Amino acid sequence: MLTVTNLRKEFASVVAVDGVSLQVQRGELFGLLGPNGAGKTTTIRTVLNIIQPDSGEISFDGHPFTPEMWNIIGYLPEERGLYRKSKIINTILYFAALKGIPAQEAKTLAHQWLERFELSDSAFRRVEELSKGNQQKIQLICALIHRPQLLILDEPFTGLDPVNQILLKDILMELRTQNIAIVFSTHQMEQVEKLCDNICLINKGREVLGGSITEIKKKYGTNSIHLEFDGDGSFLKNIGFITRADVYQNYAELELNDIGRSSELLSTLNGKLSLRKFEIVEPSLNSIFINVVGMPVEPRPSIPQPTPRPLIAIPVPSVSGDPRIRNAVISMSLTSLMCIVLIVFQIVQKDPSMSTVGLLVLGVLASFFQYLRTRRNVERDLLKKGVEGNQL
Repeated sequence: MLTVTNLRKEFASVVAVDGVSLQVQRGELFGLLGPNGAGKTTTIRTVLNIIQPDSGEISFDGHPFTPEMWNIIGYLPEERGLYRKSKIINTILYFAALKGIPAQEAKTLAHQWLERFELSDSAFRRVEELSKGNQQKIQLICALIHRPQLLILDEPFTGLDPVNQILLKDILMELRTQNIAIVFSTHQMEQVEKLCDNICLINKGREVLGGSITEIKKKYGTNSIHLEFDGDGSFLKNIGFITRADVYQNYAELELNDIGRSSELLSTLNGKLSLRKFEIVEPSLNSIFINVVGMPVEPRPSIPQPTPRPLIAIPVPSVSGDPRIRNAVISMSLTSLMCIVLIVFQIVQKDPSMSTVGLLVLGVLASFFQYLRTRRNVERDLLKKGVEGNQL
C-alpha cells in the first residue's frame, strides 16, 4: 500500500504541493486529478523521490522508499523518455536491465509485450520511426516489463487511439487482479470514471476533493439532467433555475437548483428544441471537476489588431576575410612602400623634384582611396546577401 502524508514541495516563491495526503491500496486503480499546473506531476516526482520533498512522509507497504525499492516501481512519465536513435528491442532490453532482469528473460518478456501491443514487426525499427501513439506503447512496455508492485502512470492515454485505449484499459484491469497498486494521472475524466476506485483532486497544490467516486457523486447530489437534442441550445445558459449548463453541439449537461423543477424545464424546452433524450442522472466526474475547480476565466473579446511585421536586426557583416579586401590591402601596402622609398631616395639625393614627390604622394592617396572603394563594395555585397537570407 502506498501512503503519502502531508506532502509539501516549494520552489522559490511557488508552493507546488501543499499538504497532499493519499492512500493507494494494492489491487486498486487510483486517479490523481487536477487542472494544468495543479501540482500532479510534482506530487508524482516527489513520491518517487525524483525530487526531494520539503516535508511529509511517503511509504510503501509500511516501509520508507529506499534505492532498493526502485526495482518494484514502474513509472511512465508524461514526457517522452526514449532514445530516439535506438532500436525498439534494444531500448526495452536496456530498461529491463536497469531493473535487474536477466538478459534472456528480458528478451522473452520484450517480445511478449511487443506482440501484446501489436508491435512485433517493429522490434528492430528505430524509436524515431514510430508514431506518437506507438512510442507511448513502447514507454508503457518499459514501465511494465519488470512486473512492478507499484505502477505510476502520468497521462498514460496520451497519443493512443480508441482501440489502443481499450487495450491499455484491459491491461490495467489485469494488473489490478494481480494485486498491484496503480496510480494514474490524466485529464480524461471518462477514463477515470470507468476505471478508478478512488480519486484525489488537487488544485493549486492542495487536495480539494478525495474519496471513492460513488461517495463523491452522492455528495454532489442528483440534480443533473442530460439532454440530447437537435437545434440551438445556447439559450439554456440563461434559464434562471439552471445553476450550471455545459452546452455542446447536440448535447447538454445541466444542473438545477431544485431537481423538482425538471418538469418546468421540460415545458420550457417544448417548441425550442427537438429532444431525443431527457434524463435525470448523477453528475459526471467531468462536471464535478469543473464545479470544484471552476471554469477558466474567459478573456474579454477584443478587436483584432494587425500583427506588425517584426523588425529584422541585420548584423554588420565582417569583411576581413574577403579575398578582395586582402588583395586591396596588399596592393595599397606595396604602392605606399614603393612611394615612400622613392621619396626618401629623392631627399637623400638633396635635389628632390617637388613635382616627383607630389606625384608619389598622389600615388599613395590613390592607393588608399582604391582600398576604401573596394571595402565599400564588399560591405554592400555582403549586406545584400544578409537581407535576402532573412527574407527567406
